[in-house]
Amino acid sequence: MRSVLLAVCTSALVAVSGAVPAVAQTSTPASTPVRAAAVASTGSFSLTPLTDLFAERLLVADKVAAAKYGTDKPIDDPVREQQILADVSARAVGLGLDPEAVAAVFRDQIEANKVVQRGLYARWDAHPELRPTERPDLVKEVRPILDRITTELLDALKATEGVRKGYGYRCELLLGAAAGRSAYEYRLDYLHLTGLGRAVPSVCG
Repeated sequence: MRSVLLAVCTSALVAVSGAVPAVAQTSTPASTPVRAAAVASTGSFSLTPLTDLFAERLLVADKVAAAKYGTDKPIDDPVREQQILADVSARAVGLGLDPEAVAAVFRDQIEANKVVQRGLYARWDAHPELRPTERPDLVKEVRPILDRITTELLDALKATEGVRKGYGYRCELLLGAAAGRSAYEYRLDYLHLTGLGRAVPSVCG
């Protein structure tokens, strides 16, 4: 798995050299119908549909951090995390996917999000002038975005099952290329690139 992370981080860093820092956003470079068309055109040979969603979810971590920072809400939320993992595992069965494998991918997304949140907390502690000026509503504003990404991630896992399960080491190479493309498309900064590296270990099994 070390080779996966190396491939991802190397290609991503090359891709985003000179890129502007990432900022939280609620829209994507490509709308859902456009992304669906991209999945259809590339079939199961591209992992970009997955890494695009990983990148988008990492940017939403900015909003989660802004909602929690300075409150008694902890970054770690074991109860909520278990609810998410139980939900995606159950939905994976309906899609014909291995629920344990799907849970592993989503567990990585949760941990990647926490990497970004902790990084933002440290940044805001050190530089008060960078602290968020608005506090998003976790339930009304943030969770609907995460719920939509969850559904799209499950669909993308189904669409890419062939390359993730049957391509061996080539899956890692495709994953690195896809991560680099997504990092460039979403203009991820170093913190979010670090999160992207944490988001991918379970993709190729």
